[in-house]
Amino acid sequence: MIRVVLPQHLRTLAGTGRQVQVAVDGPVTQRRVLDALEQEYPVLRGTLRDPTTQRRRPFIRFFACEEDLSHHPPDELLPASVVSGREPLYIVGAMAGG
Repeated sequence: MIRVVLPQHLRTLAGTGRQVQVAVDGPVTQRRVLDALEQEYPVLRGTLRDPTTQRRRPFIRFFACEEDLSHHPPDELLPASVVSGREPLYIVGAMAGG
């Protein structure tokens, strides 16, 4: 099981707690984790990725093992500690402004 930590606005939308667990079949990549997350919580479809292009939404970031994975290819394997469940994948709502 892959642990995913959600920001408050997505927790509220999905009606869940801070952390959820999803099962991922095959290699554990950002794409597969997001697919599993959207399968488990259909209300999140379109909030993390554009439904047509599947590209990450501009104000959504992905972190794991103290590393920003937001610009990594979506089919790149996630760190072993995320795959093993020792570390979660963090989904963070970014902020902008001045």
